[in-house]
Amino acid sequence: MPRPSWAPDAEHGTGEALETEPGYAAASVAHSPDRPWSLRLLAVLAGLSAFAPLSTDLYLPGLPQLGRDLGAPASSVEVTLTACVIGIALGQLLVGPLSDTVGRRRPLLAGLALYVVSSLGCAAAPSIVVLDIVRLLQGLAGATGIVIARAMVRDMYSGRDAARLYATLGAIIPLAPILAPTVGGGILLVTSWRGIFAVQAGVGLVLLAASAWVTHETLAPALRHSGSVRGALATYRDLLRSRRYSRVVAAGSLGFAGFFAYISASSFVYQSVLGFSAQGFGLLFAVNGIGLLLTNVANARLVRTTAPERLLRVGLRMIATSGVLTAASAIAHLGAWAVLPLMFVTVCSIGLIMSNSIAISMALESRRAGSAAALFGAAQFIVGAGVAPIVGVAGASAVPMGVVMATAGVAAMLVGRTIRAPA
Repeated sequence: MPRPSWAPDAEHGTGEALETEPGYAAASVAHSPDRPWSLRLLAVLAGLSAFAPLSTDLYLPGLPQLGRDLGAPASSVEVTLTACVIGIALGQLLVGPLSDTVGRRRPLLAGLALYVVSSLGCAAAPSIVVLDIVRLLQGLAGATGIVIARAMVRDMYSGRDAARLYATLGAIIPLAPILAPTVGGGILLVTSWRGIFAVQAGVGLVLLAASAWVTHETLAPALRHSGSVRGALATYRDLLRSRRYSRVVAAGSLGFAGFFAYISASSFVYQSVLGFSAQGFGLLFAVNGIGLLLTNVANARLVRTTAPERLLRVGLRMIATSGVLTAASAIAHLGAWAVLPLMFVTVCSIGLIMSNSIAISMALESRRAGSAAALFGAAQFIVGAGVAPIVGVAGASAVPMGVVMATAGVAAMLVGRTIRAPA
């Protein structure tokens, strides 16, 4: 497989000083996205970035069945989602500084191997408590792919090139939430929810093999940081003290909270409140995912000529408006004809929120890309972990989901107004 040619890097110095480790691929912004290996790398990065929807969305159609089999109420079943999300959040906080210290590739391969093992553990879980524990491990492992994929992009690209690649990945990644619930519903036709976790293990194994074959180290030894727990905590403290970075993280995380309210409650709302089957839920979830895909495709084009912070604010206004209207529709019991279109708008708004907030935050903290990506991702999923139990409090009702979507969306929009463009 050909490797990228060495070229001077305006930020890091000349390439010759960086080639000090076997298998190291130059961290140069001079890479061209049309190189023959780039399509393979893009596919792997997209797969790694999709660990969140793979881990959270694929088994959504099976939540009611899972609860019946393990004798757990809806609120307890949704804790399995919370456990995974907490794992994703904590995993990113651990993996980000680790990848800044030892490089990207070794933690990536170790995390993927753990994902395969933990997914098989989920498939064999005998009780809801055991499932919660193994889901936490699954989330920890899945976080490796999410944070390292973002950091690899920042290692290789900068400025609008990085923003375009984040937007391109953002246009591909929605294929996971489009397909995941539909595939999950299909799996339930031939097996149980346990088979869904077996499929997750298989996907993890494929990504492990692909990553071992395609990826090279993207962080030069000369650019790595000395590692310690105290140093990692100091880095996170400094990042949180950066007002510009922390505002972007807050806006993106609050927007994600509104989206995660939909993710965690949609299975029960569609099936228990609106009366759709598991397969009907998968189809409706896929339709919303197609909207997210189209929004990401549009964003990938718009970011060439429009500043990411402007696109971010548009997305935040969309999710605030749709959240408020969803809450009002749920309280007034207007039914599917009112709720479903508003959910569609909510999902579409994420296409503008996530890729642009990531691009802005990475541009602000390019020297600490691993830690910055980890803190950003952890903030999103910590907020998401708090959302999941709340939307299940009222059982078969869409009101908690709508209220959380409205509150998070409005707060995200207000924070978004304070964001300024990176230099």
